[in-house]
Amino acid sequence: MAKPICFMVMPFSTKETGLGPDERGPKQVDFDALWEHALRPAIEACGYLPVRADQDAGALIIVEMIKRLAMSDLVVADISIGNANVYYEIGVRHAAQRYGCVLTSANWARVLFDIDQMPRVVYTLSDGSVSAATAATIREEVRLGIEGLKDGESPVYQAVPGFPDTAHEDLRVTEFQDDMASLNELLGRLRAVHRIVDARGRRDAALAERDALGETISDGISIEMMHVLRDCAGWDDMVAWIDRMPPRLSARPSIREARLLAISKSGDPQAAIGALEQLIATAGDSSERQGLLGGRYKKLADSESDPASRAVYRDRAIEHYERGMMLDLNDYYPSCNLPRLYRSRGAPGDADRARVAGAIALKGCERSRVLDPDDEWLRPTLLGAAFDAQDVRGAAELAAEIRRDRPGDWKLSTTIADLRVSAAQATDPDVLAALSATFNDLNGLLSDAERLAPLDGGDSTVQEPKAKKTKAKKSKKSKKSKKSKK
Repeated sequence: MAKPICFMVMPFSTKETGLGPDERGPKQVDFDALWEHALRPAIEACGYLPVRADQDAGALIIVEMIKRLAMSDLVVADISIGNANVYYEIGVRHAAQRYGCVLTSANWARVLFDIDQMPRVVYTLSDGSVSAATAATIREEVRLGIEGLKDGESPVYQAVPGFPDTAHEDLRVTEFQDDMASLNELLGRLRAVHRIVDARGRRDAALAERDALGETISDGISIEMMHVLRDCAGWDDMVAWIDRMPPRLSARPSIREARLLAISKSGDPQAAIGALEQLIATAGDSSERQGLLGGRYKKLADSESDPASRAVYRDRAIEHYERGMMLDLNDYYPSCNLPRLYRSRGAPGDADRARVAGAIALKGCERSRVLDPDDEWLRPTLLGAAFDAQDVRGAAELAAEIRRDRPGDWKLSTTIADLRVSAAQATDPDVLAALSATFNDLNGLLSDAERLAPLDGGDSTVQEPKAKKTKAKKSKKSKKSKKSKK
């Protein structure tokens, strides 16, 4: 009996990975060696006849390629690097067959968002030339992964019941239009929840919308509800909502990240660190995941009373934020957290590092302003950057915008602690007084439960009290000395 066919979709020859100098992983990969010594034997071990496009000249023609994608018993697609052909061919397979499409990638791959939500086999590839030892490890990882994922259902068939036979029936089109109308109505109500000024009223309205949803809702509505609970209710409510999601949705890396962040915010950063490290090991690294790790260590540092332990946690936070920044310089999330950590540490060169990280974060914000103006974290990051840069005028102007808008839109309850740290790090007395006044103004917009202790304009005791107070006093003394000389 002929063996079932497995069609392999992957790059050919040696390709650049696009990884930066500080990123984990090889700078080049010999994909031919990866195929010959690792992927092909793994597919054979699963009982398939492995075929790659370059083994059949006809497959270079798009029609022939589509036939193979549609008719093979299994398609395995490697997404370790951003190859447009591979992404297109995955889409063809997902539309052509209900089952039998397995995604694979190296453990350092930076996978684009839509594909990153899908389960995949992650293998360990630190050696771009694919040595015998590396190949042996990959063979076993891929073999086990294929066995586990080969019967997974295509997202196209999951999303459109009865596809393709009933995809264009008049009744189904009408149902789709009704669904879109209901979705728009719901999204309008959820936007209205964000506009409620009173924190208790926002939370009550968010929970009421949650309770009004039925048991069967779309993934998009479920994710939107998760965001509303995060912004308007609380972290515990967000975790509870995620835990109600169907496994196929809650297993997405982006949802897992959100849950881990919520767990940490609600008081368990150590558990979040362990789960994030496991997520990186199984689903790959990213700037977002490294940034989340940095944030968990920063929270541990903030809560630590022992100076030595606080310094260790702070250094780990810096390490992960730096790695996240290097993974994607366009992602301002890791870089925007570094300036105040550098200044708190005060090591040689940290002042320059703080300025560079702040500039990188601002460039990322400028890029987001052009390409994604609806980015919900853009304005909060710009506010934090103004405080970090000790830009008194910019911080005051943004604070005026917040008073005109709603604190929830600026994530103020989430960022207020960082604003306090940044303001207190100012060594110039006038800047310290101005930023403290702006902080106190913003702090007053929050509910009693969210509000922090005010700054009095001379309080620079956050993080390292003695060093900060000494600097502030020196600044005042220096200023008086200059006046007497004049």
